[in-house]
Amino acid sequence: MASTDEATLPADSRAYSHTRSGRLTGGGTTGNERLTAATGATLIVLLAVLGVTILRIHSLLSPHLFVGMLLIPPVLLKISSTGYRFVRYYTANPAYRRKGPPETALRVLAPMVVLSTIVVFASGVALLFAGPSSRGALLPIHKVSFIAWGVFTGIHVLGHLPKMRPLLRADYGRSAALSSDITGRAGRTLALSGALVAGVVLAVLVIPDFGPWLHNSGLFDHHH
Repeated sequence: MASTDEATLPADSRAYSHTRSGRLTGGGTTGNERLTAATGATLIVLLAVLGVTILRIHSLLSPHLFVGMLLIPPVLLKISSTGYRFVRYYTANPAYRRKGPPETALRVLAPMVVLSTIVVFASGVALLFAGPSSRGALLPIHKVSFIAWGVFTGIHVLGHLPKMRPLLRADYGRSAALSSDITGRAGRTLALSGALVAGVVLAVLVIPDFGPWLHNSGLFDHHH
């Protein structure tokens, strides 16, 4: 059974969806929604790990820095997938117009999620590379932006959570193996896997920069 998006395409477009290129890049609005859901679910797991490191920042500072850097490519993928839907909808793409926009509350919240995400990660990276001497100027920005980001992202996740499970099952559940409604799944899996691998590589590359922070165990004594 073809997906709703695929069924509405011309015959030549439907044929394309079954080519090698189509299997990687096809899927239309449904594929975009599934990629966003899979990336979001991955981020929830990684952010839970990051949350544990924050609770024990003194003893888990190294994992905190590692996971923080690892998160950057998956976060960029999430912003890209949601941004792509935004652009396609507001440039009047027929398929995305038929799909419709997200709920009004989530659309209003989206810019705050994106802005707080950029600030919290940018300030974290700046802290890492500037070293402990930047703590007085950058750490308050990082902490405040993290709190704001946590609030906005929490609401964002709760708003999307009901739809996440069926979207994940459609691509990765037991029935997915028997379904023809998985156009573009290979490309979505490759994109998410690539973002995770890139995150690990990035985190490993910057491990030497953890040193100045790890060798100053009293840096957070007055802040946590």
